[in-house]
Amino acid sequence: MADAIQKKLKAELEKYSQLQKDVSKSMSSRQKLETQLTENNIVKEELDLLDSSNTIYKLIGPVLVKQDLDEAKATVGKRLEYITGELQRYETLLKDMEKKSEQHREVLTSLQQDFQKAQGLAKGK
Repeated sequence: MADAIQKKLKAELEKYSQLQKDVSKSMSSRQKLETQLTENNIVKEELDLLDSSNTIYKLIGPVLVKQDLDEAKATVGKRLEYITGELQRYETLLKDMEKKSEQHREVLTSLQQDFQKAQGLAKGK
């Protein structure tokens, strides 16, 4: 009896640790997106200060290429939209993972209690 519970406990613990790794990866990705969002907001603010008489360059590989102001603003705007959407997706993903993590914790706790009871019964015999 205790062996079966121990196997279940071990399997559940592996699932839980994998879920924690996934949460960690998602948190890291979300932090990168937040950094990109901040950087792009700064770029947008800088572009808003410019007028059409200013020259804008875009770095493409090792070369600076002239770019139109409206085109640059549109590109940054689209990038901000995309990053915001990705951040929302990661928030939803992390909430789901937290729910699953809580469920795994509850299952682990009950399995540990069952295992301890089974060990106690085995010692009593």
